[in-house]
Amino acid sequence: METKTKQKLSESILDKFSIDFLRSQVLKNAYGNDDTVIARLDPRILLMWYLFIGLVPWFVSNLWFLMACFLLVLVTTKLARVAGLVLLLFAVGVFSQTGYLFLVSLLFGGDTSTIIPLLILTLKVATCSLASITVFSGLDPDRLSNGLMWYGCPERLSFSISYAYRVLPMLMEEFQNILLSFRMRGNPPAHETFRGKVRYLFYQVQVVMHAFYPLMLNTAKRSRTTVEALEIKGYRYAAVNKTVKKMKLATLKVTYNDLLFTAVSVLWIALAILASTLF
Repeated sequence: METKTKQKLSESILDKFSIDFLRSQVLKNAYGNDDTVIARLDPRILLMWYLFIGLVPWFVSNLWFLMACFLLVLVTTKLARVAGLVLLLFAVGVFSQTGYLFLVSLLFGGDTSTIIPLLILTLKVATCSLASITVFSGLDPDRLSNGLMWYGCPERLSFSISYAYRVLPMLMEEFQNILLSFRMRGNPPAHETFRGKVRYLFYQVQVVMHAFYPLMLNTAKRSRTTVEALEIKGYRYAAVNKTVKKMKLATLKVTYNDLLFTAVSVLWIALAILASTLF
């Protein structure tokens, strides 16, 4: 009975890391958050909020202020409904790096006094990372491009960022097709047992590494077709035409929710500054 339970547990864990699961999680984080509170905010407000949260913590070392900023972005990440895989990668990347530094400091003569500096570093990295995840999971390509354009970002740069978002499904589809071709021609190891599943996982990683070059080649071919289509439709003329720019930016509008989000953020930061001053 215990052996069957362990086998089912190993199957449920390893089956989660399939290519289809990774693909769905990435696309959900990029395109599946249109109905959230963060997604309904004006992109100009979000970009200004991100500019503050993403830069200010790096110049502050007060623990109270950093903890307050971290709690703020923790709430906004919850409101943005970020995909679980992205949060898992964030947690593993940030906290494993901090734990590694703490262990190294202990091995080379350090003591528990290094906890506070490492905690400050962790809060800085975690706050900026969660702010990035919140903003870019709540903005679709068009709204992100319009927000950057309103702030004076060059049209080609804003379009390049927007196009990078739009090309993501194409990359995932091409990647899936390449993996299917490898699967048809390959001979994967048996994965009925736990050891076999581990070997099968390493086999999939090897296939992903081999699929990198054909993925880049096929994507470059498709990108050339996209550029030619844009040139035919007069993209370069529209990029410098003020009337077209005015029409694109006419959809931007600051609403009551934007003002409420800004007021709550400013009030929370003010309370954090007050707390850091008093304590």
